[in-house]
Amino acid sequence: MHIRFTKMQGAGNDFVVLDATRQPLTLQREQLQRLGDRRFGVGADQILVVEPSAKPDVDFRYRIYNGATGEEVEHCGNGARCFVRYVREQGLTDKEVIRVETVNRLLELRQAPDGRVTVNMGEPAFAPADLPFNPLALSPIPKNGMDVWPLPLPDGRMAEVVLVSMGNPHAVMRVADVLLAPVAELGPIVESHAQFPRRVNVGFMQVLARDQIALRVYERDAGETLACGTGACAAVVAGIRLGWLDAAVEVQTRGGQLRIEWAGPGQPVMMTGPAQTVYQGEIEL
Repeated sequence: MHIRFTKMQGAGNDFVVLDATRQPLTLQREQLQRLGDRRFGVGADQILVVEPSAKPDVDFRYRIYNGATGEEVEHCGNGARCFVRYVREQGLTDKEVIRVETVNRLLELRQAPDGRVTVNMGEPAFAPADLPFNPLALSPIPKNGMDVWPLPLPDGRMAEVVLVSMGNPHAVMRVADVLLAPVAELGPIVESHAQFPRRVNVGFMQVLARDQIALRVYERDAGETLACGTGACAAVVAGIRLGWLDAAVEVQTRGGQLRIEWAGPGQPVMMTGPAQTVYQGEIEL
C-alpha cells in the first residue's frame, strides 16, 4: 500500500504524521516500525495518527506509536504541538484552540501567532501506582512534602529519583552537570529497572537558576532523544515540588527550548514550544 505522510519535528523530537480523518487507517506493527526506521523507512521517534473524534465537544483523536517498536504509547508533549501545526496546515481545522483526546488524556492546544504552540498537559500525578512503580522494600526520603526514592543499582550504587506521571511514566534525577551525566550508562538501567513493570522515561536535570534548567531524557524504547515534552514537564514539576524552581521555567534541551509553567497541585502543566513541518512524501509499505 502507498501512504502519504508528513515529517515534523518539535525541538528535535521528530514524527511521522498520518491523516486518518477521512478514512480509517490500520497499520500492522511491522509497517509502523518500517515508517520509524531511519535507514529503510522515513525515520521518526514516534508516529502520530490523526483520527476524527466520536465526541461532540472534542475536535480530534490521535494515537501515538513508538517509531522503533511500533507499540502504542500514552502521551507525547512534543508530538501534541506538531499535531496542532499539522491539522491547521492541512486545513482540517481553523480553530485557534483545539481539543484532542489521546489514549488516556484530553488535551487543549493553542497555536500562537509566532508559530509556537501551548499545550495544556493536564495535572501531574505522583503516586507509585500512577506510573506504575513497585516500591517493594524501598523506603522513600521525604523532601519538602515530596517523596524521593532511592533506587538500588546493580553495582551497589543508589540513584535518587522522583516519580512523576504526565500520562506516561517519568523518573527524574538531579545532576550537577547535564553534559557529563551518565545518560547512556544509567538511562537503560533505570528504564528497565524491576521496580518499573512498564518501564520508565528517565530524566537528568541540571538546575541552572530558579527559572531555568538543562535536561536530557532517556526515553522508553527510543534511547536518548533531542527533546521530550512530557519529560520537561515532569522535571519542572519535580523541581517545583522540591523547592528548587519557580512556577515558570525555561527548559534547555539538546533540540531546543521549551517553557513549562505549573501553579502547583491541582493545576495543569502548561507547555509552550516550537513545532515545524520538515517535508511531505509518500512511501510504499
